[in-house]
Amino acid sequence: MQDGAVYNETTEPQAKPTHCPFGCTLRRLSGWQLGAKAFQAILSFLAFICEEIVEGCIKCAGLYIFEFISCSALLLSLLTLCVYCTDIYERFGKNKVQIANLLTIAVTGVCFLLASIVFAVTSSGSSLENAACIFGFLASFAFLAESIIEYFPNRKQNIDGCSENPGNTQTTTEHQPLNTHC
Repeated sequence: MQDGAVYNETTEPQAKPTHCPFGCTLRRLSGWQLGAKAFQAILSFLAFICEEIVEGCIKCAGLYIFEFISCSALLLSLLTLCVYCTDIYERFGKNKVQIANLLTIAVTGVCFLLASIVFAVTSSGSSLENAACIFGFLASFAFLAESIIEYFPNRKQNIDGCSENPGNTQTTTEHQPLNTHC
């Protein structure tokens, strides 16, 4: 009895949940979503870089608008990717993150498309400006395509999630007495 065999623990110690370093994980993004987010960030970055190395402009307003939108799109796509890959996702909740993502990518896609059109119209036609416009159009289409793909499953889920008995009628089993004696 002195060896402590009688006093063994009766319960198993709880396993600690696996914690990713810095809370970073890619499990919340499916394969196509991760690819789309990375593609958007890369195209936005390329559009921004091509625009930044333009040496001179005749009508600079389109260039400045495109610069602001391409930089904003890059930062927003990276921010959205960070939200999906960190613990912030659990803090805000799946529904709020998906709604914010849908709104962000839709607005970014529309603004990027408009900025690309304005820049294409006001550019002098140099190869760098043309490359920036092409990357801008590709990035805007990537943002808009993801917003369309994300919108329809959410819409279908909302339609399917509606209750068939919205009036809370008394025909449901939860309103029936438990003990009925005949």
